Amino acid sequence: MLKAKQLIAVFTVLTVLMIFSGAALAETGDKININTASIEQLVKLDRVGPKYAARIVEFRDQNGPFKAPEDIMQVAGIGTKTFEANKDRIVVE
Repeated sequence: MLKAKQLIAVFTVLTVLMIFSGAALAETGDKININTASIEQLVKLDRVGPKYAARIVEFRDQNGPFKAPEDIMQVAGIGTKTFEANKDRIVVE
């Protein structure tokens, strides 16, 4: 049978794990405004690495803000698969 100190230690470890796993899940589900996001924020999108994130920033700098989330597909290399993987997380404001 576990002693009180051991139970407290186990409870503390489980609590910390729940807090950190919840924070990680929340971060991956955050909305990303493609009109204001930095490269570091854009790479959090699925299928978007630093190269494509830089293209998104360059595209909006040259063409103005995106009017709809679907407009991200106008960026070279960003196609239907990337949009579909992220459509619930991309916003334009």
